[in-house]
Amino acid sequence: MKRAKITIVGAGNVGASCAVWAAEKELGDIVLIDIPDLGDRTKGRALDLAQCAPVDRFDCNIIGTSDYAAARDSDLVIITAGLPRKPGMSRDDLVQTNVKIVRAVSEQIKETAPEAILIVVSNPLDAMVYTAWQTTGFPTHRVVGQAGCLDIARFRTFIAMEVGCSVEDITSLLMGGHGDDMVPLPRYTSIAGVPVTQFISEERLNEIIQRAKMGGGEIVKLMGTSAYYAPSAGTIAMAEAIIKDKKRILPCAAYCDKEYGVGGYFVGVPCVLGAKGVEKVIEVDLNAEERKLFSSSAQHVRELVSLADKFLKE
Repeated sequence: MKRAKITIVGAGNVGASCAVWAAEKELGDIVLIDIPDLGDRTKGRALDLAQCAPVDRFDCNIIGTSDYAAARDSDLVIITAGLPRKPGMSRDDLVQTNVKIVRAVSEQIKETAPEAILIVVSNPLDAMVYTAWQTTGFPTHRVVGQAGCLDIARFRTFIAMEVGCSVEDITSLLMGGHGDDMVPLPRYTSIAGVPVTQFISEERLNEIIQRAKMGGGEIVKLMGTSAYYAPSAGTIAMAEAIIKDKKRILPCAAYCDKEYGVGGYFVGVPCVLGAKGVEKVIEVDLNAEERKLFSSSAQHVRELVSLADKFLKE
C-alpha cells in the first residue's frame, strides 16, 4: 500500500515536534521544509529524527530541505511557519508579518501539492487559515486550522488534575476562536459519562476554564517561548484522522457559512475529519448564553480576518 506523504513547513519547535509524532505513528513519509537562511539545520533535524527509527521501530523516509520541489504530490501539508509575537509587537504587526509568510508558503504549496489537505497551525490561527485558503484557492473542506485540539487538551488536562482521574475518561467540547476567544461548553463535558459538574463546583470550573483560555500565556511565562509539544500533538491527532480516514469528531477551525450563522469564516467547531478533510461540521444545540459567547468569539475572528484581508491586498 502506498504511504502517505506529509510535508511540514516550518522546522522550528512545533514543526519538528509534529515530525516526531508523525514518524512515531508511522503516518507516512515526511518532508520537513524551512527557509534557506537556516542553512543545514533543517536537514540536520530530519537526519536526527531518521536515526530514531531503529530505536523506536518506525519505518518512513524523512528529509529536511528548503526546496519546495520536495513537497510535490504531498497528501497532507502542515503549515507551522510564522513568527511568534514578540514584546512590543502589536497585533497588526504580527498579522502583517505572518500573512506575508503564510501567503508565500501557500503559493509554493499550491504549485507543488495542489491536491493536498492543509492543516494550518501558524498564529494568529483564524487569520492564517483564511490566508492559506485565499492564497491556494483550495476547496474549504481541504483547509483546516488547528486550535481546538490544543485548547481542549489543556481543558481536559486541568480537569484531570483537579479531579485526580485519567484524562482518557474526560470528554469535552469547545468552540470559537483560539485561546482567549475559546468557548468551553461545560454542559457537554463529562467524566466517564458523568457530568463534570458532579465532580467540580461551578466556581472552580470557571477558574479552570479561565486557565485553559490563558494556557498559552502560562507556558510562555514559564519557558520564555511558545508551547510546542501539545500544539504539535493536537495537529498530528488531526493528521492521523485524515490520513487513516478515521472520521474522528474533533474541534477544528473549519469553514462555516450557514452553520451557526457564521457567514463564511473559519471558526472553531466540532467537525468530522476523514480522507476528504473536513467532511462535516457538527452543529450542536447551544443555549442563549453559549450562543452569545460564540457570537462574540466569531466577531473577533471576523475582525482578525478583515485585518489579514487588508494585508493580502497589499
